[in-house]
Amino acid sequence: MAKKPQYANTQIAKYLSEAPAAVKAYIKDLEQQILNLANIGLALSKEKDMNKLLEMILLEAKRIANSDGGTLYMMTDDKRLRFEIMMTDSLDFHMGGTSGKDIPFYPVKLYTDEGEPNKSMIAAYVGLTGETVNITDAYKAKGFDFSGTKMFDEKTNYRSKSFLTVPLKNHEDEIIGVLQLLNAQHHKSKKIISFTSEIQKMVEALASQAAVAITNKNLIKDLENLFESFIKLIASAIDAKSPYTGGHCARVPEITMMLAEAVQNTKDGPFADVAFSEKEMYELKIAAWLHDCGKVATPEFVVDKSTKLETIYDRVNELETRFGILRRDEEIKRLKKELKFERNDSLSLEEKAERVKDLQRGYRKTLRYLKSDLEFVKESNVGGEFMSGEKKDRVHQIANYRWKPNGKMENFLSENEVYNLTIPRGTLTPEERKVINDHIVVTIKMLEELPYPKHLRNVPEFAGGHHEKLDGTGYPIGLTKDEMTVQARIMAIADIFEALTAKDRPYKKGKTLSQAMRILGFMKNDAHIDVDLFDIFVKEKIYLQYAEGFLDPEQIDEV
Repeated sequence: MAKKPQYANTQIAKYLSEAPAAVKAYIKDLEQQILNLANIGLALSKEKDMNKLLEMILLEAKRIANSDGGTLYMMTDDKRLRFEIMMTDSLDFHMGGTSGKDIPFYPVKLYTDEGEPNKSMIAAYVGLTGETVNITDAYKAKGFDFSGTKMFDEKTNYRSKSFLTVPLKNHEDEIIGVLQLLNAQHHKSKKIISFTSEIQKMVEALASQAAVAITNKNLIKDLENLFESFIKLIASAIDAKSPYTGGHCARVPEITMMLAEAVQNTKDGPFADVAFSEKEMYELKIAAWLHDCGKVATPEFVVDKSTKLETIYDRVNELETRFGILRRDEEIKRLKKELKFERNDSLSLEEKAERVKDLQRGYRKTLRYLKSDLEFVKESNVGGEFMSGEKKDRVHQIANYRWKPNGKMENFLSENEVYNLTIPRGTLTPEERKVINDHIVVTIKMLEELPYPKHLRNVPEFAGGHHEKLDGTGYPIGLTKDEMTVQARIMAIADIFEALTAKDRPYKKGKTLSQAMRILGFMKNDAHIDVDLFDIFVKEKIYLQYAEGFLDPEQIDEV
């Protein structure tokens, strides 16, 4: 096979070998500049901190042009140029960026108060036109207002001379900022010189790379803001549907992140080697916000069921009416018997009076029983931690009272009313509790439908595992400790603690810290929550940190 001709390469090599030293130096410098542009492009694409990114752009531009100073402006939504970073090496001047010093200057207006383009200010002109402006000497330039520059020079004993002002344009050719360099310097003598056309082209190339990097970072940030806003929108939807769970959706992330940070800072014990990256912490935060998103599909009359007899309304009011009917019937019965005695001529007046007194005593006794039963039904309707068998039997006895609502005798309580009034704990029947529990299944299904980026792929697992228990008796899957991630175990504690202390639930009062921690302690002993995480929760006083921000003062007692 014939070799390809190498004439061109040979000629270039020969030319370079015979070239003067100055040409070789120029070519070498050009190669270095190209390499630097490639390196800075790579660095810009990797930098995540916006302040560092912007400062890196300005520093690289200053290095390319060997300028003494520079300013980076960013375009605002209201079409002004905001000062981001200002530097002047010879004055040891650095504001904005990573300096920690705020820039006290107002943004540069692109338009006057009358709505006319502000083309007298060089930065505004470039921001309006997208044209690069290269000025040899500001004091001799015409068409631009450098009065502010001259005032600065007078105060600092400085001499602003050469200016290079370059627009930053994104992929849609929109101007997102302006880069301005001040006083190019000769590499050896440090004498102030003009910005050459070659330097201008390289700074423009850098500005183009920088605009892409800034736009990418802003797009990522905007997408993250949109995603987080969408998450909070779901929580708001749940809040609008049920104020009792809406607050829960916002508070669980607070406890979750407090405990996660405490685990992160642990230097000994089982979690000494556990370290969450910034992305993992963000992933956990998102999961915490979304952990109850499935409740958007849960009927509100179940979520908000504050009493045992509540459906769309509290049926205990119907029972009050029925008791009123029973009292009326007893009164009618008494009055009919009194009338019968009055009409009985075989009885003496004394006998009639005595029998009426007996009737009235029996009537008053019946009313007391009915009043007691009504109070008992109301008390049972509220729900609580435990309902004894004796109380359940009494409900059944009351159910056997007879009344005649529609001309037909019926039991006083329906089967459904008896079933609800004899709920052992809380206000939910097993069927309703299953509806509530199914919100986890809905949550997992909803979250698994989303196309997550790599760093958020565990969100469904974390969010869907907060009702699992370490002994495998939780739901919906029945995971054990070894099958649960640390993040899911953290969320389980956060979810329970918030539910125990919540003061906005319709069916219970918020527990005090000591009560909540005692219950969590029992759950720890029963292998329902992670022992080691609970120890950190106690040792680092996470419960107290949360309480000081979210609980009423009367709930904060000695633990």
